[in-house]
Amino acid sequence: MKDIIVIASGKGGTGKSTVAVGLGTSLAMSGSRVLLIDCDSGMRGLDIMLGITQTLVFDIADAVSGSCTVENTVYPCPGKQGLFLMPAPLNAYDEIAPQVLYQLVEGVADIFDYVIIDSPAGVGSGFDAAAFPATRGLVVVNTEPTSVRGGQTVAGKLRSLGIEDIRLVINRFNKQTFRKMGLYEDLDEIIDITSLQLIGIIPEDYQLAAAIQSGKSGSENTIGMKCLTKIARRIQGIREPLLIK
Repeated sequence: MKDIIVIASGKGGTGKSTVAVGLGTSLAMSGSRVLLIDCDSGMRGLDIMLGITQTLVFDIADAVSGSCTVENTVYPCPGKQGLFLMPAPLNAYDEIAPQVLYQLVEGVADIFDYVIIDSPAGVGSGFDAAAFPATRGLVVVNTEPTSVRGGQTVAGKLRSLGIEDIRLVINRFNKQTFRKMGLYEDLDEIIDITSLQLIGIIPEDYQLAAAIQSGKSGSENTIGMKCLTKIARRIQGIREPLLIK
């Protein structure tokens, strides 16, 4: 079975795209060939985060319109051997339909070990397209009630689309802030609300976030990247303990 992972969140600001880039980087560093697909039409950002904006010519919409081949929309990411990006359309009205994205993914999935689809936040039409080709999902939440409820909604939507292998990522976690806010008794309460198995906890990591946002991320030896590497290894079926700081 092809390994096609949709990364989703119920609301913006969870750091979902940072997780997508970091996870793709970690998998590629392990020797896998990884394709990242940006599905946030009109709000694309993975090209900035992966440092290919200056060389970007074609996007998914160009392949759909026949202006180029699908292969023309797949860009190698500089400094990240084995990692590639298929960028989203720059205009929101070029949003790709679910069946069309499915066909595009089917056409290229065989040459990659992993396809990671970065879904727009929420459960709109862009989410439907991003989730349609997926064989499993990662739901990214922060430890705030609005984010957790959004994750619960997204998980339900993924299940309604026939995706059963769905895991939870708690991102931007700060233990002291979590305790001071007192919104939840513990992280188990968040896991129970979302009804998802936890695959990883990623602490707030400003150094990693800055590197990714500037398009200069690599193999940063930060706590955030270490946690993403552990998630990548779990995705590959390797047993790894949780790392919480």
